[in-house]
Amino acid sequence: MAVAVVSFLAFGASQVGTPGPANMALMATGARFGFRAALPFVAGVALGKQLIIWPIGFGLMGLAESVPWLFTALKWACVAYICWLAWKVANLELKPGGHADDAPGFLAGLLVHPLNPKAWAMIVTGFTSFVSPGTPVLQATATIAICLLSLQLILHPIWTFGGDRIAHLVAGTPAEKYLMWTLASLTVASVLFVLFGGEKAL
Repeated sequence: MAVAVVSFLAFGASQVGTPGPANMALMATGARFGFRAALPFVAGVALGKQLIIWPIGFGLMGLAESVPWLFTALKWACVAYICWLAWKVANLELKPGGHADDAPGFLAGLLVHPLNPKAWAMIVTGFTSFVSPGTPVLQATATIAICLLSLQLILHPIWTFGGDRIAHLVAGTPAEKYLMWTLASLTVASVLFVLFGGEKAL
C-alpha cells in the first residue's frame, strides 16, 4: 500500500516540464516582464495546483473503493487525453513576446491550473496509475501533492527565466519543429511507461 514515488516523479517531470497552458503563460510572462517581476505569478501557478490535487485525491480515492471500474475508466481517459495533448505540442508554434501594462500577480497565477485540463489529467493519472489499491487517502494525496509542488518549484522558474530565451532562439527556425516533436515524444513515452512499467512498479 504505497505510491510509486520514483515512477510518479518521472511522469510528473515529463508533464510539468513540457509545454502546456501553464508553461506557456510562465514563458510569456517572463519574456514580457522579466524574471523578478514574474515571481509572484510563478508562486501562484505552483500553489494553484494544490487547489485541485486535494479535492481530486479525497474524492477519487474514496470513490474508487466503491466504484473500481470508474477508476480504470478515468485512467484510460487521461492517457488518451495526454496522447492527444502530445500531438498538439508536436504541432505547436512558439510565439513569444507581446506587450502588457502590468505583470500578472499571485492571484492570477492561482487560477492557471484549476482552469488547465492538462493539470486535471495529470493529477488523475497520478492517482489512478501510481497509487496502490488500499493506500490511505491522506498518504496518497500528500505524496502526490509534495511531489508535484517540488517539481513545480524547480521547473516553473526555469520556464519563466529561460523558456522565453529558448523560444526566441528557435521560433521560426527548423530547430523549433525538432524541439516540439522531442517534447511530444517524451510525453508519449511517459504514458507508455505508465501503461507497461508504472503498474509493475506498484
